Amino acid sequence: MAKLPLEGIRVVGMTQMWAGPIAEMHLADWGAEVIKVESLHYLAVGTRGPAPRHAKYAVDFVKGGYAAYLKEGYDEVNGRPWNRSCMFNVHGRNKLSCTVDPMRPKGKEILRRLLQVSDIFIESNQPGVMENLGLTYDVIKDWNPKIIMVSMSGFGQSGPLKYYRALGAHQEDFLGHTYLRGYIDRDVTANSAIYHGDEASGTTATFIIVMALHQRNRTGKGMFIDISQTEATMLQLGEAIMDYTMNKRITERTGNRDLYGAVQGCYRCRGEDRWVCITIRTDKEWQGFCRALGHPDWTREDKFSDAFKRWHNHDELDKHIEEWTSQHDHFAVMRMLQNEGVAAGPVEHPDDAYNDPQMNDRGFFETVTHPECGTHRYPGLAYRMSKTPNHIRRPAVRLGEHNEYVYKHILGVSDEEYAELEKEGHIGMDLVPGLEIGKYKAE
Repeated sequence: MAKLPLEGIRVVGMTQMWAGPIAEMHLADWGAEVIKVESLHYLAVGTRGPAPRHAKYAVDFVKGGYAAYLKEGYDEVNGRPWNRSCMFNVHGRNKLSCTVDPMRPKGKEILRRLLQVSDIFIESNQPGVMENLGLTYDVIKDWNPKIIMVSMSGFGQSGPLKYYRALGAHQEDFLGHTYLRGYIDRDVTANSAIYHGDEASGTTATFIIVMALHQRNRTGKGMFIDISQTEATMLQLGEAIMDYTMNKRITERTGNRDLYGAVQGCYRCRGEDRWVCITIRTDKEWQGFCRALGHPDWTREDKFSDAFKRWHNHDELDKHIEEWTSQHDHFAVMRMLQNEGVAAGPVEHPDDAYNDPQMNDRGFFETVTHPECGTHRYPGLAYRMSKTPNHIRRPAVRLGEHNEYVYKHILGVSDEEYAELEKEGHIGMDLVPGLEIGKYKAE
């Protein structure tokens, strides 16, 4: 296999939830040795799924989405639900994990030794956490002047909101992203969180880290990167922000409509809860749409004769379109319209995605065997390099899975010291029984 572009780069990650782990995932995918530093005494809330107190945590607590666990993971024999969440089993791939308690002096010393031989340190905590641990950049750069430290907090390392706590849902609200989503006939509460900020800021962080590595190759110097997850996501709402900046106009919710043209909508198809999305921007596309429908009489009406009139009469147009789409399968509608040059695509259920011929032809889903979760098909890498083929190399890392490698191979810890650290609760693969979630439990 060709050498991956980030091979030889070591990353230490102390990230939570989704944004930081996404950045780690991208770096690990392309060859960086990403070591997650985790604690047996403090489980980062949400990172490995909803936080269970122990292996017998009730399966009924969560049913789906990022909160879902592999359902077989709750019996006493097959414990360790922290290794079995669906979300972590996606972004935890290709990484390593070691455990240490940085709240105690010996644990902090272990972390210092690891950072001294690493290239990048990523953390996504509220700024006060790193300050209380004594792990700020001014300290770490003395340990390793070439290290690149990345802090990914909700609002950044300065300003009046510096110490405010924020998850993806709060960032979406703060940005106005929640306000922009939803339907025109409903208020802003008729919505749901999608946590777009996590993906956006995680991917942005990856890009910035690669730039920082390039800069270090030129100068030989490390640097501190202060990422506000909110600001990283706000960049993707530029149209609404600039419309207000230039025109003092507040962009309102449009549902499945488009502010700039018609047709744009999501239409019911044959079958239960089956839908298709259709976009028409030009008269040429409209003509193709009419051909696909067989030129019914209503398509010849003057009220639909140009893009502006179609946009102005969108409600009536939607009724005509759905009368047609509801008679057909959503994939059939896509094929009929695509054959006429019209952008259309089905709204897929998860099982549709797994069976999608396009995804399967490109080999997007990869079969991965996890020692505690079994064999499943996972979303793979969304991009390909012509001279560097790449795939998922490791399943999602189990808590503490690479303790021996990190402690003995990287840090040179003796067998005696390793055993002592195990005894003191730094090293292991199981959380401390009766763990208080989100609160360190002193011995």
